[in-house]
Amino acid sequence: MKGHIRKQLLAEFIRRVWDDGYTDAADEFIAETYTIHHDPGDPWDGMALNLTGFQDRVAKSRAAFPDQRFHTQGLFEDGDCVVMTWQWSATHLGDLPGFPASRQTIHMSGATVYMFNDDDRITGHWQITDRLGVYQQLQRNSAGGK
Repeated sequence: MKGHIRKQLLAEFIRRVWDDGYTDAADEFIAETYTIHHDPGDPWDGMALNLTGFQDRVAKSRAAFPDQRFHTQGLFEDGDCVVMTWQWSATHLGDLPGFPASRQTIHMSGATVYMFNDDDRITGHWQITDRLGVYQQLQRNSAGGK
C-alpha cells in the first residue's frame, strides 16, 4: 500500500514542483535534507540540500525552460524507492551559457530513483538522463538548425 501512496505523492510532486514551478510546494514533499546521490552533469550532483537549496535548484533548472513537462512513462516501487521513467520536453526560452534562447523545443529522456523516508517524504534521488542529447539539440539550434 505504501508504494501506491508514494507513487501518487511522486506524481503530484513532479506536476506541482517541476512542471508547474510551484517551488513553495516542495516543503509538502521533500524531507529536511534532499540528497542528489548520482546525477552526472547536474551542477548539484553529490550535494545535500535543505528546503531553500532545493527550491533554488528547481528555480535555476527551470529558468531556461519555464514550460517544461515531464511525461511519466512508468512508476515502479521497490522498498523505500519509487523509480520513474520519463520523457521531458520544453521550449528553450532562456539563455544558457553558450546557448542563447532559441525558442525551439528540446526533448530528453531518463530514469530517476526517488528515495523516501518512513514519513513518505522524498529524501533524494539517483538519476540517469540523456544530457548529451540535450547538448546536441542546443548546439543544432544555435547553429540555425543546420
